[in-house]
Amino acid sequence: MENIKKLLGIFWIITALIVGYFNVMIMGIPKLQSGKQEDLVFAIINLAILTPIVVGGLITFGYYSLSGEYNKEK
Repeated sequence: MENIKKLLGIFWIITALIVGYFNVMIMGIPKLQSGKQEDLVFAIINLAILTPIVVGGLITFGYYSLSGEYNKEK
């Protein structure tokens, strides 16, 4: 079970990198460059608020899984 937790930790970190790339390159920058006001507001909220929270949470969860914080011995 501990090996599964470590593998899932790697999975969460990889997922965080994919989500970060998607939010910045697909959802953020093209919306900033569109010139429409509603796209600009969405892009600012997405880049400044949502992306750091989601990516930071996934990386933290993956790090704790890899370091063994969720083991029963602790």
